Amino acid sequence: MKYISTRGNIAPIGFKEAVMMGLATDGGLILPESIPQIAPETLAAWARLPYRELAFNIISLFATDIPSADLKALIDRSYGSFEHQETTPLVKKDGVYILELFHGPTLAFKDVALQLLGNLFEYLLKERGEKMNILGATSGDTGSAAIAGVRGKENINIFILHPHLKTSPIQALQMTSVLDANVHNVAIEGTFDDCQNIVKTLFNDLEFKKEYALGAVNSINWARVLAQVVYYFYAWGRLPEQGKVVFSVPTGNFGDIFAGYLAKRMGLPIEKLLLATNENNILSRFVQNGDYSLGQVVQTVSPSMDIQLASNLERYLYYLFNESPERVRSAFAELQQTGKIVFTAEEVQRVQSEFLSCTVNEEMTLETIASFNRETGYLLDPHTAVGVRGALECVKGHPTVVCLATAHPAKFGEAVERAIGAPAPLPPQLAALQGKETRCEIMAADKDKVKQFVISKAKA
Repeated sequence: MKYISTRGNIAPIGFKEAVMMGLATDGGLILPESIPQIAPETLAAWARLPYRELAFNIISLFATDIPSADLKALIDRSYGSFEHQETTPLVKKDGVYILELFHGPTLAFKDVALQLLGNLFEYLLKERGEKMNILGATSGDTGSAAIAGVRGKENINIFILHPHLKTSPIQALQMTSVLDANVHNVAIEGTFDDCQNIVKTLFNDLEFKKEYALGAVNSINWARVLAQVVYYFYAWGRLPEQGKVVFSVPTGNFGDIFAGYLAKRMGLPIEKLLLATNENNILSRFVQNGDYSLGQVVQTVSPSMDIQLASNLERYLYYLFNESPERVRSAFAELQQTGKIVFTAEEVQRVQSEFLSCTVNEEMTLETIASFNRETGYLLDPHTAVGVRGALECVKGHPTVVCLATAHPAKFGEAVERAIGAPAPLPPQLAALQGKETRCEIMAADKDKVKQFVISKAKA
């Protein structure tokens, strides 16, 4: 399997190089040259496989330059850190299925990808005799999951930028209380988009990227998306009947739902992908009427979705534009110049044939947490509540709807307390964070200051 860039200006590369490159050197995002097609009989055989075995079957189609025994060991080690024996269990509540993606070390869905990516990095760096300085931006969960994936690992330094005071307190503690020498947290005085723009700008400084061996853990890294494809297949296989299914995905960056789109392209019988957003609804506007125009970021109780610039949308647009790198380059030049991308009526129609979408505001989110808890005894985090509300409203009555539960509710205790009058019970690993020593640099949203900080701490 070879990989290309959405912007068309890199020679095809292997999986290992795609993982190490992160953002393509032409500024685009990396995609496979072709999408494997899974025959119905293979799907049926996969339906009841244990998670790790299924992950090996899927990932091995894409990671063809890693020996099978090595890949299997990497997958086993990555998911051995999950507390639930099923890794991502499926439960049914109030007529919808909930895919619990929060049983990893940091209690968020990002662990599914970042435990694997951390182990891949360590494996590939050892093989190459190289060092890496990981640079990433987070709106909350990516940072702690990335840190958990690489803390203490050889040959890796990690620099994570998060918006100062705009994550939940527990999310911040999960990052800043990790004192390993290879972990560096930076709180940016601004929004997640400011953090992400700094990271992208530094990655596009190709001389700096090469000299300091920058690596990417954000969902711009292909391995992140690939790891997330697995749990769509796993959820489908755990349903009572393997028919057509709707997945409801709370998303701000389009990465998680793009993994579902890939699963559908591979042959998984997904009827629709329901894209659920909070008030930062640029993606809902895109799906509903082709309006992809940047607005101001609004701070909400679902902070991981407080995003305007959805970095993973570029991967989907490559397919929407009939795999035309020229059209992709043109669209993102237009976005940079005008703050929006204009789509044809035919393109909007194609988007709507693949996706449904809805916007769930803060009041609706809190009301959903309260009512769902009252009726089922099940506690949703505010991001999952956005997806559940979307499912209950937009596809009400559909027999098979799977809502992705992206985080443990205790990570967002203040929002839960506003909704039900009491905070979510803290699991032991979160309770242990209280009062721990922390380390973090607070910095202006200035790429040059961040660059100098990386230089001062980087592994040579």
